[in-house]
Amino acid sequence: MATKTTAKVKKVEEKATPSIISAPRVTEKTYSAQVDRTYVFEVPAKASKQAVAKAVEEEHKVTVTSVRVLVRKGKKTRFSRGKHAYPGTTYRQDKKYAYVTLKEGDKIKVEAFEEANEEMAKQEAAAKKTDKKADKADKKSAKTEEKTKKSSEKKGDKK
Repeated sequence: MATKTTAKVKKVEEKATPSIISAPRVTEKTYSAQVDRTYVFEVPAKASKQAVAKAVEEEHKVTVTSVRVLVRKGKKTRFSRGKHAYPGTTYRQDKKYAYVTLKEGDKIKVEAFEEANEEMAKQEAAAKKTDKKADKADKKSAKTEEKTKKSSEKKGDKK
């Protein structure tokens, strides 16, 4: 009785390493920095500039020219140790941000900024329409004033 043993072949799945960068930060300051092709990302505390540059290049298919990094210290917070104990203080976790500047001509698509641009374009178009309507109304009122002046002049000439 020969038993047939089957070797189980385990597939070695490549574990996708999670990207060290998240989506670009969406604030007024970062929106204005986009003019200079600078994008701001929140990164892990141990991430180096080289790792951030490599991750941005791979994820967004752009060329990075410079990376500036800052660590924003966590805020001081109070907590309670119970009903009769003196409250203690602790700190929130520090956050690290990377300011990434891209090569001229490169761009990262940020949905929130594009939505804001679309809304601004709609508002500008609506403002132009209202301006045109106001101009037409001004012209009509000017014409009616001229007509009334002419008619009053004619009546004054007849008297």
